[in-house]
Amino acid sequence: MSAANLFQRLPQPTTGEVTEDLLRHRNLVIERIISSGHPPPTTYDQTQDEWVLLLQGYATLDIAGETLDLGPGDHLFIPAHTPHRLLQTSLEPPCLWLAVHLHPDAPQAAA
Repeated sequence: MSAANLFQRLPQPTTGEVTEDLLRHRNLVIERIISSGHPPPTTYDQTQDEWVLLLQGYATLDIAGETLDLGPGDHLFIPAHTPHRLLQTSLEPPCLWLAVHLHPDAPQAAA
């Protein structure tokens, strides 16, 4: 078993985001996300619940039509099927996120 550090070996995307899986276990996925200063114009509508924590940087999000400004330490729960997108992200420091995705349970087979 070895430890890793979220702040080491950060990629430096010039556009969009870089997403790295830290853990995949059953219906749980934990990711490290590094945003460039030019966020993608993507609106997400995910099948899973998501909890995000902004570790460094500053970001403005649109969550179901509501604008939210986030800074280091701010976290947010985004229920499944809630439309959301990044409007703005800081360039220096770049936004570093920890995202936890909880996917729905797989349907049970009929007995």
